[in-house]
Amino acid sequence: MAKMLKFWCVFLSAALGFMSQPSVAAEGTQGVQGRLASVGWLKANLARSDVVVIDASPSQLHQQQHIPGAIHSDLFTFGPKDLSIAQIEERLRSWGVSPGQQVILYDQGGTYMATRLFWDLVHHGFPPESLLILDGGMSKWLSTGGEVTKAATPTPRPGTIRMTTLNQDVRVRLPEFLAASGDPRNNVLLEALEPSYFFGGAAFFNRAGHVPQATLMPSTDFYNPDKTFKSPQEIRRMLDHLGIKPEQQVLTYCGGGGAAAVPFFALKYMLNYPHVKLFQESQMGWLQDERELPVWTYAAPHLTRDTPWLKAWGSPMLRAFGLSQVSIVDVRAADVFNLGHVPLAVNIPAQSFKSHLRNPEALAALLGQAGVDRSHEAVVVSDGGLNESSALALLMLESLGQHKVSVFMDSIERWTELGHEVARPAASAAPGKPPERSSTRALPYAANRRADMLVTGPLRTQGLYPKVYVASGQQLPARTPEGRVFHLPYARFLNADGTPKAAKDIWNMLAQAGVPRYAEVVVFADGPGEAAVNYVIFRLMGFPDVKVWAP
Repeated sequence: MAKMLKFWCVFLSAALGFMSQPSVAAEGTQGVQGRLASVGWLKANLARSDVVVIDASPSQLHQQQHIPGAIHSDLFTFGPKDLSIAQIEERLRSWGVSPGQQVILYDQGGTYMATRLFWDLVHHGFPPESLLILDGGMSKWLSTGGEVTKAATPTPRPGTIRMTTLNQDVRVRLPEFLAASGDPRNNVLLEALEPSYFFGGAAFFNRAGHVPQATLMPSTDFYNPDKTFKSPQEIRRMLDHLGIKPEQQVLTYCGGGGAAAVPFFALKYMLNYPHVKLFQESQMGWLQDERELPVWTYAAPHLTRDTPWLKAWGSPMLRAFGLSQVSIVDVRAADVFNLGHVPLAVNIPAQSFKSHLRNPEALAALLGQAGVDRSHEAVVVSDGGLNESSALALLMLESLGQHKVSVFMDSIERWTELGHEVARPAASAAPGKPPERSSTRALPYAANRRADMLVTGPLRTQGLYPKVYVASGQQLPARTPEGRVFHLPYARFLNADGTPKAAKDIWNMLAQAGVPRYAEVVVFADGPGEAAVNYVIFRLMGFPDVKVWAP
């Protein structure tokens, strides 16, 4: 009887001890958040039989040191090529993975190896709820005293995991990606490369630049200095600043599908954005397409137009058939305009924009009387290039709610050099030349002013990020706001003919000056035209929150 009692005591004690041991799932609220596991969580669970640790770092780093028991997986064995589900299943079984286990992926920290392996496994049908990424990777593990070893990990007992179906919801292919580039309202093409690649200063392949309509968000933006991921709240703030909304479809890409896995993981598994996919072929697949798909270097090249573009889309023939969606606004003085101008242009001298800076309703009335269609693209023509007159007109038109505005980069002289005729009013037509027939008619033009563009005080607005001020004239204005001020005269960013310098050169100047990409940028100068030029430059480079302070 005593032996039987002792047996039951031992049995119950063991059973209670087993029942009191927390499962991996039960530990989920203690160190696991959004498919991220802390190093503290891994230390507490490293010895568990239902935890499999996979090192996604390059093989030489794994050989130098790794977490005890970690199994090495070379990310680049997957690469851009597709492996079959059977091959992935074989790989997982060789790691000892069986159903019900929790697989922890890590790399050196602050990079994309683990997130790319995460995507590969999810794409091939592995359940994401059984995958975790070690937050901060080896860097955070070492800084918190985590144990490492050089000893080779013994080959585990083969696992029994079964893989059956690809998860097509996490991958976008070229046809869909190409179509999405033409619908930026509903789609975001998120480039995870560094700015030097985005702006054309460096290139993996034969052409430098980025996919048209792409938004720059480097993979490094998602990490803290200690290599851990930024908080979901901070990542959401970055996305909000860039205008990326949860209801949009977000398609991440990079050079070859590696770095793109970082924003994919953060948006889908940390923020739970519902429509996130990765373009595995990325820029390599884009450039290899036989159609020679275009790339951009400026973030918003449509802010500038040249003679071939304006000759085609602003032509009298298209206007006659009602097909032209272009209003040409010539801001030169009336006497210069009358000597010759682009056909069908209307004359609203630059002084009119400057004098109506505080009277948008009067400016709107002037635009409507001249026949400027608010639903068109307004192309601003000046003496040539980006200057104070053309930039101020662009700013004012945008602030009134014009559908689209651009600046004509060529001069009228260049227009005629290319063999195109100019128009003249009846009173100034050249002998033997018929005068221009006016086809303009007054149109309603409501002043739907945007208060977030042209501000009368530097503290009247509040962006998602702290303000930085950019003094845009040759000299610092006498009145300078308190705060972080950069003196960047707009002439630095222009070539001798008034065209903007190459995007890579402008970016280098901004980076060397220390202008942050995440900021509320307020440009100012003694004259509003000077500030307006830098407004256009920052817009051209893709800064999403740019304002002009006009005292």
